[in-house]
Amino acid sequence: MLGVTALVLIGLVALSVPVAAALGILGLVLDNLYSFMPLGLAMGEILWQTSTEYILIAIPLFVLLGEILLRSGIATRVYAAIAEWLSWLPGGLMHANIGACAMFAATSGSSVATAATIGTVAEPEIRRHGYGERLFLGSIAAGGTLGILIPPSINLIIYGLLTNTSVPQLYLAGFIPGLLLALLFMTLIVVACIVTPHLAGRPPQTTWARRISTLPDLLPPLGIFLVVVGSIYAGLATPTEAASLGVVAALILAAAYRTLTLEMLRQAIEGTMRTTAMIMLIILAASFLNFVLGALGVTQAMTQFIDGLGLGAFGTLMVIVLAYLVLGCFMETLSMLITTTPLIAPIVFALGYDPVWFGILLTVLLETALITPPVGVNLYVVQGIRPRGGMNDVIMGSLPFVLMMFVMVGLLIAFPQIALWLPSLFY
Repeated sequence: MLGVTALVLIGLVALSVPVAAALGILGLVLDNLYSFMPLGLAMGEILWQTSTEYILIAIPLFVLLGEILLRSGIATRVYAAIAEWLSWLPGGLMHANIGACAMFAATSGSSVATAATIGTVAEPEIRRHGYGERLFLGSIAAGGTLGILIPPSINLIIYGLLTNTSVPQLYLAGFIPGLLLALLFMTLIVVACIVTPHLAGRPPQTTWARRISTLPDLLPPLGIFLVVVGSIYAGLATPTEAASLGVVAALILAAAYRTLTLEMLRQAIEGTMRTTAMIMLIILAASFLNFVLGALGVTQAMTQFIDGLGLGAFGTLMVIVLAYLVLGCFMETLSMLITTTPLIAPIVFALGYDPVWFGILLTVLLETALITPPVGVNLYVVQGIRPRGGMNDVIMGSLPFVLMMFVMVGLLIAFPQIALWLPSLFY
């Protein structure tokens, strides 16, 4: 049954069937092939239970927050300000790509929104300053992945929902790994530009006066971050309520910058509806598939199979990590999170691993899926903002950053306190 499940899913993805449809079709196929009960009749109940989860309200709110920051021009100001401060490093604006993605990730919660926003602003700089195009594009795609690791993160909310893990603790656990991964990306850029100087392009010229003058442009995202995350840890708001506070703060900032118009709101709401519809369809289809897999005993079969390997706790964890790296080449991140977490998390927890730590490790593994071909979503996002050139440039430029993610996975496994230190202080 596991083989049929994998083959049908890979076949549907290879046929370019939308992810949500592929998951739903797979559930119905397994129901018809292996179930003696009509599991499809329970679809309505499953979808209703899933869609009425209170914490899911945070998803459209975080997406809307990112859309407002993009449409109001705040993201452009942030990128320009970070460029003034980081362009002196070898690699110039590629560091601004990583820094701006990290800062935007602290307000958006979405990797796709982060990559699209910063990529739209940064892409014209490639030819203007003569950067190595592949590495520059790779820095945008990789920087965008920080959107699901640095709080607030939509993926961490969904993981918390699936595993009954505290979202505030997950948010605290994501801070240091997110910043460390950003530093690893920047270190890679520095080394690559020192070894191959032509990749570094011509960094923009600046002065200390210009740098200081841009400091006010860095305050809006920091303010929104304090509103969203600060309200959670001050005990004033739940993650869902904090997301709504972030939207209000973004609207106030847009009004202050005189960019709050009906047309801007229309575009932001339309973008939010499209993204939210895609995310919710995947969540609902994956919930039905998880129900079918559980009813057919696939969950128990996988648990027994992994236990039967007799590899011990560390060996089993390595098998799971390898499986996620392979799956990331064929599955979209969100669908992989929702379909695999109910299967894998109980096994990991039974081995004695901390749920909060595993949530961060899993998120980094999901990040690699965002930039590994052929289904890396961020690869398509970055390719979509380019006026010319083939997908191969984005893929080749992203591969060195995938290696840095492997390093991050190794660090988290070797030193779990990277993720657990902050939660241990607060809880």
